[in-house]
Amino acid sequence: MQRADAAAVLDPGQAAAANQGLKGMIPIPDGRGGARPFLDYVLSALADAGITDVALVIGPEHAAVREHFTTTAPPTRVRLHWAIQAEPLGTANAVVAAAAVVGDRPFLVLNADNYYPPEALQQLAQAAGAATIAFDRDALVRDGNITAERVRAFAVLAVEPSGALRGVIEKPGESLDLTSDAARWVGMNCWTITPALVDACARVPRSVRGEYELPEAVALALREGVPVHAERMALPVLDLSHRTDIAGVVAKLQALVPQP
Repeated sequence: MQRADAAAVLDPGQAAAANQGLKGMIPIPDGRGGARPFLDYVLSALADAGITDVALVIGPEHAAVREHFTTTAPPTRVRLHWAIQAEPLGTANAVVAAAAVVGDRPFLVLNADNYYPPEALQQLAQAAGAATIAFDRDALVRDGNITAERVRAFAVLAVEPSGALRGVIEKPGESLDLTSDAARWVGMNCWTITPALVDACARVPRSVRGEYELPEAVALALREGVPVHAERMALPVLDLSHRTDIAGVVAKLQALVPQP
C-alpha cells in the first residue's frame, strides 16, 4: 500500500493513509456525502453478524488508530479492545497477541484490509470448533475485486466432501492451475481460532518470508490431528492490499452506510 503507483488515483486523505500503510484508515465514501475509515465498514459487518466485542491488533506506532476509535469516532455497536503486536512478525504472531487479550476461548480472526460479507462472519461465529470460510474462486472473481490471476497470492484450501479442511497451500504462485478443481476454494484469512490453533501459532517456525504465518500454523495443527472445518460459501470479499484496489472497493461499498 505504501508503494507509489501512477495507475492509482487517490484523494488527499486516501494518499495520506496509504503513505503511512494504514490500510484500515483509508477513507471510503459513506453514501451520505462524507467518508469513513475502511475499518468502520469492517466493524459494521462484524456488528451485522452479531459480534459485540472486537480486539484490534495494532503496532505500538499506531496511536492514531487508537485515538480515532476511542476518542474521535468510537463505534456504538461493538466494544473495542486493544492488543499490541510489538513487532510486525506475521499473522500467527498477531493471533498470539490477540489471544493475550481475548483469553482462553474461541474467537474470530480476520484481516483489517478485507471486507467480508456478514453472512460469512456469522457462519464462523456459530462454528463449534476451529473453522474457516472456503470462498468459491469464481464468486470472488465475479463479484469481488479480485482477478483470477490474483488468486495465486492467496491461500488455496483442500476441502474434503465432509467439509473437513485437509490442507492449506499458501500463496501457490505459478505452481497451480487456476482453472482446476484443486483451486476451487480460496482462503482469505478468515478463521475461528481455538486454543489449539493459538498453540500452533505460538510454535510455528518462521516462513520463507521471515514471518510467523497463520495459514502455516493451521497446516501445522492439521498435521498434528487438530480438526478444522471449512464452510464453503460462494460470496465475494473486497481486498484492500494495493493502491489500485481503492477505487474498486469504493465502487463496491458506495451504497453502504457503515454502522460500527
